[in-house]
Amino acid sequence: MMQARPFVTHNPLPPLDEALLKRFDVPGPRYTSYPTADRFVEAFGPEEYRRALQQRADGAMVGGRTPLSLYVHIPFCESVCYYCACNKVVTRHHERAAEYLAALEDEMALHVAVLGRGQRVSQLHLGGGTPTFLSDAELQHLMERLRENFSLVSGAETSIEVDPRTVSEERLAFLARLGFNRLSFGVQDFDPQVQKAVNREQPFDSVRTLVVASRRIGFESLNVDLIYGLPKQTPESFARTVAQVGELRPDRIALYAYAHLPQRFKPQRRIDDHALPTGAQRIAMLQQGMAGFEQQGYVYIGMDHFALPNDTLAVAKRQGRLHRNFQGYSTQPDCDLIGLGVSAIGRMGATYSQNAKTLPEYYDAVRQGQLPIVRGLALSRDDLVRRAVIMALMCQGRVEFESIELAHLIGMRDYFAAEFEQLEALAEQGLVELEPGAIQVTPTGWHFVRAVAMVFDRYLQADRLRARFSRII
Repeated sequence: MMQARPFVTHNPLPPLDEALLKRFDVPGPRYTSYPTADRFVEAFGPEEYRRALQQRADGAMVGGRTPLSLYVHIPFCESVCYYCACNKVVTRHHERAAEYLAALEDEMALHVAVLGRGQRVSQLHLGGGTPTFLSDAELQHLMERLRENFSLVSGAETSIEVDPRTVSEERLAFLARLGFNRLSFGVQDFDPQVQKAVNREQPFDSVRTLVVASRRIGFESLNVDLIYGLPKQTPESFARTVAQVGELRPDRIALYAYAHLPQRFKPQRRIDDHALPTGAQRIAMLQQGMAGFEQQGYVYIGMDHFALPNDTLAVAKRQGRLHRNFQGYSTQPDCDLIGLGVSAIGRMGATYSQNAKTLPEYYDAVRQGQLPIVRGLALSRDDLVRRAVIMALMCQGRVEFESIELAHLIGMRDYFAAEFEQLEALAEQGLVELEPGAIQVTPTGWHFVRAVAMVFDRYLQADRLRARFSRII
């Protein structure tokens, strides 16, 4: 079998072509999974998920005994950020966390009843919401329960999302003592006017203080999240934010495009549509961000992720070991993921699943001793083939025909005849090169890799409901 060639780029990447940017300024999936979560069905419920867990316990799945990844969703926030599309509960009543933590314990017990205690875990992530909404005692209690039920392997990645407004230097030191080795700071933008417009005010100096403290404490990796396309943003103001982030020098940067979907996400209705930047301004901000971070020495990982050259994510990309899961790009090999908490999404073998999206539904299920799964999907043979192709494109920027054909017993050119007709058009635009035995994403095409992957999305090609997704640009 031919060895997959890692996708290699040399900084700087080719400048973004404005005509291509305008052409591909369309909604599209982020492909943290394939099929995407909007394709989950209610016919997949607790019993189907339990069978998938049992198959892992029995070792019947391929890689069934590989370490797990764990995601724990903490939905609570003290205040609402108007741009937010996450599943959250806005409250200042911190006592509500006690009931939630008890439900998480019950959900863990339901998993242990099938899998057995002590399943090895190589990746743990606390997201939200705002995980640091929990008190120190509550965070300690949660980590103790997780360690009682699962076994964190040596060197496991343990990360937590941090709202800079909810932590101090002392709290960061406490998180390190709990075993967290990675932090993700939600910044979004440093301009005071933009922060006020989205109801998330946090001065640059306070974030810088926390970043300096995190370095001193010894966290292995720091990530900063940014969003372009927010109200009151301008190319000039965003250029200042890019420069300020460069001053912080985080190990990783996530640069997301704001998806304004007020019909779906109620908090976004508080945003003045007239204050949103124009399409041309959004493109300018994206160009500034990509050029600015590359000039600061960051490696473009793909889509909206950057990393310093010595970061494990950049190393994984150079070596062709990049993976993708529901948290985005990862260095972890493809593995089963258990999602704990309200709305959490998991993957078990050839299935995906999602928990109840509201607290009452979630509480009701676990109190009845039932896994709180409300929808999911058992992947078909076609889904598995297309997932392999899409993930190869998203992670390596290259699909080797031989590896797909041997693993799935198909002929690429025959199986994807219609898709290759679309790829010819992308090749003419300089986004891909069609080799006799491979599809290679070009350095220019790497900016638009979602558009390349969309060619192989059977569900997306079958309908036009793309407004459910964020825009590619």
